[in-house]
Amino acid sequence: MAALKYSRQREVIKEYLSNTDDHPTADTVYMHVRQAFPRISLGTVYRNLNLLADMGEANKITTPDGAVRFDGITYPHYHVLCTECGRLFDLDMEVQDSITEQAKACFSGTINSHSAMFYGVCSHCRKQKQ
Repeated sequence: MAALKYSRQREVIKEYLSNTDDHPTADTVYMHVRQAFPRISLGTVYRNLNLLADMGEANKITTPDGAVRFDGITYPHYHVLCTECGRLFDLDMEVQDSITEQAKACFSGTINSHSAMFYGVCSHCRKQKQ
């Protein structure tokens, strides 16, 4: 595979992802990146986000409603989805590697890793209900 050519646009997208904990959609990334590159297309943002995910420099998270979110944190970690507002949060807990080992024992194929999504109500939405 040929070396990937440097792209300032891709670098700005990666920088935005690494400086937000909002787990943005491609549309949200597009709105922010347009501040630096007013002529950038949504297609370019999508291509670069997918490329970053393929290269392991971003994580792609598909939520139950079908929306795809992007995360600049690339090490394994869990997420919580607020069932009220739809925000996605990082969960500060240790990844349970034992789950992968238990799954390997129950599966005749190969299991390399796992991911988990937790569901609940965020503190902001909980306060709004009170």
